[in-house]
Amino acid sequence: MAQQLPLDPAALTGITAFQNLPAEVLAWLLQAGELCQYADGETIVHAGDPADKMMGVVRGGMQYFRTGTGPQEPVFKVSAGSISGVLPYSRLQVLKGEGIAVGETVLYLLPRTEFPALEQVSPELVQRLVGIMSDRARDEVRGQERDDKLRALGKLSAGLAHELNNPAAAIARAADALGNMLKNKPVLLKNLLLACPPAEAVAALLSVGGPAESLPPRSALARADAEDALADWLETQGCADGYALAPNLLDAGHSAATLEPLVAPLSVAARPAALAWLESHVSVLRLTHDIREASQRISTLVGNVKTYSHMDRAGGRELLDVTAGLDSTLNIFDYALRQKNIKLTRDYAPDVPPVRAEVGQLNQVWTNLIDNAIDALPPTGGTLAVQAAKQPGGVCVSIIDNGSGMTAEVLAHMFEPFYTTKPAGEGSGLGLDIARRIVQEHGGRLEATSVPGRTGFSVWLPSVR
Repeated sequence: MAQQLPLDPAALTGITAFQNLPAEVLAWLLQAGELCQYADGETIVHAGDPADKMMGVVRGGMQYFRTGTGPQEPVFKVSAGSISGVLPYSRLQVLKGEGIAVGETVLYLLPRTEFPALEQVSPELVQRLVGIMSDRARDEVRGQERDDKLRALGKLSAGLAHELNNPAAAIARAADALGNMLKNKPVLLKNLLLACPPAEAVAALLSVGGPAESLPPRSALARADAEDALADWLETQGCADGYALAPNLLDAGHSAATLEPLVAPLSVAARPAALAWLESHVSVLRLTHDIREASQRISTLVGNVKTYSHMDRAGGRELLDVTAGLDSTLNIFDYALRQKNIKLTRDYAPDVPPVRAEVGQLNQVWTNLIDNAIDALPPTGGTLAVQAAKQPGGVCVSIIDNGSGMTAEVLAHMFEPFYTTKPAGEGSGLGLDIARRIVQEHGGRLEATSVPGRTGFSVWLPSVR
């Protein structure tokens, strides 16, 4: 439990902000405040306590923790000689974290109610304290910006990991199946050659290509009927396992009509071996095609990340195509869009001019706006429209969702720092503030409109003159 100590003028001179103050100011501080001692590990302030005291650390220190539903998370430490707590002109009303003494700690405490008198006694000290508050606010904003970026990165990386896992798993499955088929190829070829087929018939089989690129779509019922018909025909050709051969031959675009000319030159005894070899041949080609498609998907995803994170570009502003940045950001969000069954439409005018911008900052704007739009849509789905058009003197990018919309009160405060309607721990309230500041630094403006069923954010950026 805190223990009040005798007032000691020497104790105050160890606090940096109090150094070189006139003796009468130090005497007033001693009269207006108090010295308290705390044991190591003792709680000095609790989350939810009123912010009613300025605290100067004379000895020891304080570790601040962010409290919530999970374990305590350390935020920052206040060392000896530093100032914490509420400061003059601060709007802080309630403490958000918990402060714990680090070692035996002595604090100088000045009640908030004494701030008006302090302004009269020492304007110089008030100016110092305001400077400390400004530095603290700037550091907090930077920390929140970093947390906001990390939170967005966490969402993107989770979706990206899922996107990369799908083609990687497809490659692994196809490689296993391909290995097994290649092991059986020599046996199938031997069986074919033992049947002594004519050379021209073998040449015709060897000329058969892989998977058909543009097969018309079929319903599940129509495909089942086609498989049954092909399997029945294969069994009439002597294939005991017609139902095992039919699916891959069907995927390659074959039917009884296309296979009949291939087996016509063959004897009845040779046809089962020829058709089994052909099925293996088109299956191998299909699996290599699948591996190539999956690897290209991975390459595309890596390219999207490279474009999004501008890994191959130097810092600074450059001429940019805003639609390329929008596409790379949307591709990174592909999993999140599919997860919520969101219908995406892209409407880019053909004459969108380039802008001069820093690609990473601009992509952060698109990330914040698209992420907010996805969050605003219900789990059952919705629509997201991304538009880019030429405007007099520049470019306008609009991101529109058909969610429930925002109230007039939310719309009035949405760009304010730390303002958020999300549950605690799910948003910093800085995403839109960061986006607007980035747009303004690029000479543009960010505006929002909302009615039930339609919320739109519009970014105007000047084009290159």
